Amino acid sequence: MGGYDTYQTPLDSRYSSEEMKRLFGRRSRHGTWRKLWLWLAEAEKECGLDISDEAISQLASHLEVTDEDFELAAQEEKRRRHDVMSHVHVYGLSAPAAAGIIHAGATSCYITDNTELILMKEGLDLLLPKLARVIYILSEFAMKWRYEPTLGYTHYQPAQMVTVGKRAAGWIQDLMMDLEDIERAREDLKFRGAQGTTGTQASFMELFRGDEAKIDKLNVLLCEKAGFKDCYSVSTQTYTRKVDLRLANAITGLGATVQRLTSDIRHLANMKELEEPFEKDQIGSSAMAYKRNPMRSERLCSLGRKLASLPVNFSNTYSSQWLERSLDDSSFTDALLLGLENVANGLVVYPKRIDAHNMLQREELPFMITENVIMKIVSKGGNRQEAHEKVRVLSHEAGHVVKHEGGQNDLIERIKKDEYFKPVWDELDEMMDPKLYIGRSARIVEKFCGQGSVVEQRLSPYKSYISKAGTAELNV
Repeated sequence: MGGYDTYQTPLDSRYSSEEMKRLFGRRSRHGTWRKLWLWLAEAEKECGLDISDEAISQLASHLEVTDEDFELAAQEEKRRRHDVMSHVHVYGLSAPAAAGIIHAGATSCYITDNTELILMKEGLDLLLPKLARVIYILSEFAMKWRYEPTLGYTHYQPAQMVTVGKRAAGWIQDLMMDLEDIERAREDLKFRGAQGTTGTQASFMELFRGDEAKIDKLNVLLCEKAGFKDCYSVSTQTYTRKVDLRLANAITGLGATVQRLTSDIRHLANMKELEEPFEKDQIGSSAMAYKRNPMRSERLCSLGRKLASLPVNFSNTYSSQWLERSLDDSSFTDALLLGLENVANGLVVYPKRIDAHNMLQREELPFMITENVIMKIVSKGGNRQEAHEKVRVLSHEAGHVVKHEGGQNDLIERIKKDEYFKPVWDELDEMMDPKLYIGRSARIVEKFCGQGSVVEQRLSPYKSYISKAGTAELNV
């Protein structure tokens, strides 16, 4: 059958990067199995076991699993019903001098669990620079638009003015938290090492005739070869699945962040203030030719929701690990970051539309300036509570005109007719400039995203990657 005849996951065929798919592909995974067998043999030899140089040489010369090896392993697994032992047998055919010592002292989880830890570590090393680049791109965007006033919303109701850049800085802060959580999870990852069938190292006690120092040295050597700083102090047959849960919680938090961020973009696209990239020949709808549906952000929301839902699976797996082990173990993040970088790199702001929207929001702006009106009355000797009550009454009267009569918001005219507010009448028109109500938005963005900022310092380990990486391209 051809590639169009059988099911393929969209995560593979449409969304994920080539490097992530290669990392978790069968050749990479089973090639890591062979590295672990080589490392075990090398370490056992260094600790005094009688393993020939030729055995080590043959193991080292056949680390790549060939297509023929996979075919042979499939035949062996069908016969033996054991995936690890089928590959032990095939590796032994390629390295006959080592056939008798491959897997000595080990259990299947020496291979499978250590491989998972290695792949997780290398996967995180692929993700972290990508996340850092997204943060960098959005920081540039935030700095560019830090002075652009736009209406803020709370409870999805018009609130006070913010700026386009200030809103983006909020997205960046959440992504920075994700970066820190994932970095911490990466830093905390350890190795399972060689622990025997139930984590007691009994098989290695037999191999090394009770010499515990050699067993400790064995695991030190294995950690060095695999690139880990240490082994987990206690293992059963597996490393504790609490590791998976902790890592999942760190990574899947990014899914929630991306949902929140791209939902904002979708809402702003509806108001035509902000758009994700939309290409020259792109079609927004098969029926409504005028439409510019935010398909990238919609896709990211969907992937983010799926990613954010995954921790319950890891929690269930962890909680069902009976005693020393039960067998019910079970790359959205990569796809998310590819899509998010693509969106962030092509965000389009429409300042004229924002200005027009701000002008339309003069329906709301009179309400927004009332706090300043009250403060000005107080500064001129007025009573704050009296001013607040008068503003409240006039605001409700103006709101009644808008809601029940279909009229314009006439709050400013009402204030101008009320003698109580005479001390500020001359200042009311000037107070209707939206830029007066952005507070310290621009300064907040500069301190967080600008030169010498928190973001710049935090991204310094990824500076080389950020400068060299090209724009992420979508497959579809």
